[in-house]
Amino acid sequence: MTVSPSIASASRWHEMAGRVLNGEQLSREEGLAILQAPDNELLNLLAAAYEIRQRHFGNQVQLYYLKNAKSGLCPEDCGYCSQSKVSDAAIDKYVFLNEEKLIAGAKQAAESQARTYCIVASGRGPTNREVTHVANVVRKIKDEYGLHICCCLGLLKPEQALELKEAGVDRINHNLNTSRSHYDDICSTHTYQDRIDTLKVSRDAGLELCSGLIIGMGESPEDLVDVACELRELKVESLPVNFLNSIDGTPLEDQHDLDPRFCLKALCLIRMINPATEIRVAGGREINLRSMQAMSLYPANSMFVSDYLTTSGQTKEEDFAMVEDLGFEIVLMGHEHQEEATAN
Repeated sequence: MTVSPSIASASRWHEMAGRVLNGEQLSREEGLAILQAPDNELLNLLAAAYEIRQRHFGNQVQLYYLKNAKSGLCPEDCGYCSQSKVSDAAIDKYVFLNEEKLIAGAKQAAESQARTYCIVASGRGPTNREVTHVANVVRKIKDEYGLHICCCLGLLKPEQALELKEAGVDRINHNLNTSRSHYDDICSTHTYQDRIDTLKVSRDAGLELCSGLIIGMGESPEDLVDVACELRELKVESLPVNFLNSIDGTPLEDQHDLDPRFCLKALCLIRMINPATEIRVAGGREINLRSMQAMSLYPANSMFVSDYLTTSGQTKEEDFAMVEDLGFEIVLMGHEHQEEATAN
């Protein structure tokens, strides 16, 4: 009896998913095979990644709401970033938002059914005064809305990480962005190891880790496998997967290497290498996944709702509809805090 190619493909990826669910780690060669899978195997690959996602997260989707607390004015030269010193992008530039505006952002997060509120600031790293400002605001947000809080403030010192933890910050975001070998092609003002060190400082302070990558910056398939494996070794709790949005005025403005099918294969790779990690489909999903956005939630179990740092996403109503159309459900914060957010 001859086995059809589609059945053989389904069996191959299903067998791989089964080994992952039994606790086996994929090899680098298997990771590369996922990225290099023919397009006609994509649906079977997504089904295999969904087996893993469903085991650990069911059909739940966690929403994140992001607030750009300090925009532009950054001394770093990250080639992808519209806020860097080498960017001519037309963006708003402002110093750290005051307490009123940050708390208003938390209210918007709650109204958007987000479980986590992300406070993000441009720059190499925060001053002690900025850390204390964030800590004071976080205490009030926790009391009023009960949101999970993730802060992305750049390179952190041990005492700064401890102050944030004591204030109630749950998680620190500091993305690796790409592999160690590719990092110097993206940024020269700080190193890959600087990023690793901040993650270690945050872990030592008792904070959860949120760290991910940007796909589409000229990296090789081997680079993607390497950074996925590095994030596995770091045991990050949350892993945002960004797809390069080539912004005019940045050094990478002419970089357009992605198609939706490759983006989905990359998400499958990251799910299979990080099976129990919350994986978030993040910046650039609307532009790069286009009509195939919803399929990203078969490997991923989290996404940002509404806008990003300096670019717009689709509306929250479109995000809600996408989750509902899949038959999935949004993970909500505590009902008592949700009722407060609606009443205020």
